[in-house]
Amino acid sequence: MACFLVSGAEAVVVTAVRSAVKKSEMAKGVIDEEGNQITDPAEDGICWYRKLSWLMNMLWGGALLLAIEHIWHGEVVPWPPFLTAMQTPDEIPVMLGEMATIGVGMAVLVTAVWLVMTLVADYAAKHAGPKLLAKEA
Repeated sequence: MACFLVSGAEAVVVTAVRSAVKKSEMAKGVIDEEGNQITDPAEDGICWYRKLSWLMNMLWGGALLLAIEHIWHGEVVPWPPFLTAMQTPDEIPVMLGEMATIGVGMAVLVTAVWLVMTLVADYAAKHAGPKLLAKEA
């Protein structure tokens, strides 16, 4: 019904945080104006701007795909109130329940996958980086 709104709301928050992190990391000299990391990931790890970009893309992509799926099944329509579950007062608690269970569950799962992904990427950057550079020389 409206579970995609939870991922969409998290994506909005992550996008705002990413913007603040970009300004902070630019001031510290970690990234340039385009968001490219200037520091060595093998020493400092992958910058937070890049990590948050991964999460942002995962959340926006998931929210978009779920919205398309809900449009396809007629649960989202182009006229007010836009969500068919809001047309009758009896369906609103069901919709909120779905958002609280399915929507939050999906958002938490995506965030957990992202967290594991960032840990693996940082480990790989710190441990594989010097070995790769030594092989090239």
